[in-house]
Amino acid sequence: MSTSSSESVMVPTMANEDRHVDGRVKEEIKLLNATEDWFGGVTVVMSEHMEIADFVPRLRHSISKWKEQGKRGLWMELPINQSHLVDSVVKEGFRFHHAESDYVMLVRWLPEDEPDTLPTNASHRVGIGAFVLNGNNEVLVVMEKNGGFKGTEYWKMPTGVVDEGEDIYAAAVREVKEETGIDAEFVEILAFRQSHKSFFSKSDLFFVCMMRPLSSNITAQESEIAASKVSGSCNVLLFTY
Repeated sequence: MSTSSSESVMVPTMANEDRHVDGRVKEEIKLLNATEDWFGGVTVVMSEHMEIADFVPRLRHSISKWKEQGKRGLWMELPINQSHLVDSVVKEGFRFHHAESDYVMLVRWLPEDEPDTLPTNASHRVGIGAFVLNGNNEVLVVMEKNGGFKGTEYWKMPTGVVDEGEDIYAAAVREVKEETGIDAEFVEILAFRQSHKSFFSKSDLFFVCMMRPLSSNITAQESEIAASKVSGSCNVLLFTY
């Protein structure tokens, strides 16, 4: 049965037969399992499958208790197999924070007399360009099959996006290998630039990495690269992604 969020919520149970009320046995609903953070907030990871009818009373009861305890930010991680609970969480005042392939994160700020200080989602993505220079002062360049330079016949340095948890230098080594088949080692950062509203409203950081080739047999990546070669022209630096 439904109650206000500030009251102790009761549900039928088959335990403790000496606690019958109107022919039914009742006990308090449990709080959702949560982990406290360093900033006075809590994080709930919904690993236990729950139907909406069971989840909503527990969520409301938990929010009420967290308010009493002076908690601040609430983080609710719902795995993709619990996506049926998203609407119920939003209706309790949560907003979307970010999503990954297997979960969505929602947040709520509890204090009404303090500004919301919950951190925003990631603001930037990071890309690299590999300036691979051999002993003959020739630069490794590619012609792309896809993207903004498709069909333009522009030659450009190998570029790509840094993967999650990947170092910038490692991304440069990987992209050169993937796009051209060349083994290369990182030497230094030559330059970097920042741009805004680049990728789904996110900002972008792009690092140009000086690289030294360790092999010379060029093999263009079939899925992304139309052609690759070494060139004596440095005009390739005009083009990044």
